[in-house]
Amino acid sequence: MRICCLGDLVLDVIVRLEQPLATGADATSHIVLRPGGQAANVASWIAALGGTSRFVGKRGADDAGALASRRLLELGVELAGPVERAGNGVIVSLVHPSGERTMCADRGVATELRPEELDEAWSSDCGHLHVSGYALLREPVRFAAVRAIELARAAGARVSVDLSSWSAIRDYGEARFRADLERLAPDVVFGNAEEDAIVGGPIAGCSWIVKRGSAGASFDGEERAAVAVASVVDSTGAGDAFAAGWLVGGPDLALEAGARCVQQAGSMPVDRDDRS
Repeated sequence: MRICCLGDLVLDVIVRLEQPLATGADATSHIVLRPGGQAANVASWIAALGGTSRFVGKRGADDAGALASRRLLELGVELAGPVERAGNGVIVSLVHPSGERTMCADRGVATELRPEELDEAWSSDCGHLHVSGYALLREPVRFAAVRAIELARAAGARVSVDLSSWSAIRDYGEARFRADLERLAPDVVFGNAEEDAIVGGPIAGCSWIVKRGSAGASFDGEERAAVAVASVVDSTGAGDAFAAGWLVGGPDLALEAGARCVQQAGSMPVDRDDRS
């Protein structure tokens, strides 16, 4: 089954702090560049876990976009969607020594995807469409995401949505977002505890999966423990790996993929000897 993932492909600048930030001063850090973006992350992990995936979104042909696109292709993900000359998104992720992170995001041209730029052929062989919640919270990409869901449903595909960001939902309007979600009626919803709380908990008629990080996850109310890891290097993208695992193989693979992700730097799969 081909799983299509709609959203953004960005370049992640991951800053692993070795000491606290101080205004007007230096902070010793370890910095790496990795491709990222929620939809692209999920697509990459699907491929790494043995599935077949296609990324759908608008991206740039600039240096940031070229680097991110090349890596996604190397990971075995098909790329679909319009390419602009410049403006690919870049996200700076500040990672605390504990592994927790704060993201400073510039999503670039990803938010400019329009319904008329979608090709129906991208949905014709899609058995499942996974939509990043970020794509439902900005215009005009929100309209493109709704159209993609319509096309996927017409082709017989199932649909999942990741709630993505409690703060973005707050800025959009939590009641408005919940109403949108109920109208879209996804088959599956992924979210963390904060996102679950801000939208008011499960909506009727769908599987509701809550990611709890080191505390595990809730699958339609069934609590499962996290897979133990020796150490957490970086939590960036762990929820995306988790979602990919569930889409490919269910709860066990979801928990395993999340555990694998936190033991490396960056949100996409890396070689075992490149986890710096």
